[in-house]
Amino acid sequence: MHDTDGTQGRRFGLPTATALVMGNIIGGGIFLLPASVAPFGTVSLLAFAVLTVGAIALALVFGRLARRHPQTGGPYVYAREAFGDFAGFLSAWSYWTMTWVSNAALAVAGVGYFHVLAGSSASKTGDLVVALLMLWLPALANLAGTRWVGAVQMVSTVLKFIPLLFVAVVGIFFFDPSNLGSFADGGHSWGSGLSASAAILLYSYVGVESAAMSAGEVRDPERNVGRASVLGTIGAALVYLLGTLAVFGTVSHDKLVASTAPFSDAVDAMFGGHWGGTLIALAAVVSIVGALNGWTLMSAQAPYAAAQDGLFPAAFGRKRRGVPTVGVLAAAVLASLLTVINYTAGINGVFEILVLITTFSATVPYLLATAAQVRFLLEGRRDKVAPARFVRDMVLALGGFGFSFWLVAGAGYAAVYQGVLFLFAGIIVYVWMAARRPAGEAADAPVAATAEAAEAELVG
Repeated sequence: MHDTDGTQGRRFGLPTATALVMGNIIGGGIFLLPASVAPFGTVSLLAFAVLTVGAIALALVFGRLARRHPQTGGPYVYAREAFGDFAGFLSAWSYWTMTWVSNAALAVAGVGYFHVLAGSSASKTGDLVVALLMLWLPALANLAGTRWVGAVQMVSTVLKFIPLLFVAVVGIFFFDPSNLGSFADGGHSWGSGLSASAAILLYSYVGVESAAMSAGEVRDPERNVGRASVLGTIGAALVYLLGTLAVFGTVSHDKLVASTAPFSDAVDAMFGGHWGGTLIALAAVVSIVGALNGWTLMSAQAPYAAAQDGLFPAAFGRKRRGVPTVGVLAAAVLASLLTVINYTAGINGVFEILVLITTFSATVPYLLATAAQVRFLLEGRRDKVAPARFVRDMVLALGGFGFSFWLVAGAGYAAVYQGVLFLFAGIIVYVWMAARRPAGEAADAPVAATAEAAEAELVG
């Protein structure tokens, strides 16, 4: 598999790769999360801690996998290498679906924050224009090349990290334990409250794979992908946990349960007045634009890698300035169509159904990638590696698989049902691409090489 087309873009260093992971994990949802989990009580903070451990395990697995296969495409590359073309295609198709549908959802969510920031009233036409701008400005940054992608990601991550960290740190000095409410609330036992709040929080860490997905654009990917994945995940976890704790401790529980802007309420509770709403709205808009910048790049990476192997149309496999331009344009156009449908078609439930698809689609590449790591480890020469290291890596792989499986379970019946239907719809695309392959071309990835690769990693 080739990662370039002869046009070199500037590669991401460790700070930019970390910002890509952190920026993709932290989208707009952070600004509503404390209110979303408040009805379950402070047990939701325990759920966050448990999920953080699972997310870090998944990040470490992606780092291990990137050492073996440091190419653009991440989860797609690992699934295809371990299980063949069909599994690789399903990973790429599922991930691609998730990215452009969720981009549309992010843009629509950003419109509400924009109105708070601009002090404007809602109108269907105006909202559509703002949402489309939120989609296309990051797309233009991507089309300008990896240098611009990295610059936008660094700036947006810093700008959204500062106000969130400000609330988290300053909130310590205004923390009032009486605001916390009970450990388990809303008629839930602590066990059911833990599971229910975890189901809401599970998707907070989608994006942990971002550095692995763009490994071909990262300098020294064998080292930096793993570091960026872990550092970005830990950074996001600190913002999530400390920010949620600060909001819990500064806003009374009764008010928090009904809040539509919990971070704004926290700032107002600390300092009085109503300027907190403007500050947090600005952070939210910057956060969403930064997430859209990173996810627009992600939306092009999986089809790029698949196109290199003949599993997606060849146009997706061309780069300009280090960015797969056709993939970026296709994702922007598809997300724009969904956004137009959301504002103009008036068909109830269409957009909600598509968003459900993303919740399931995000998990398919995770499951396949972690299962691939388990296979690579089992096929490695264990007689040449210290047992403790094998056990460590296997525990991480199984932990990442368990975390991914929990994501599927937490998605709910509707998400799994709709997601599976959309996943199976991709089969016809796979059949079409397989039929167009030149006669005699290998149908499957060179799986036999995986044992040798596994041995190389385990020994090294």
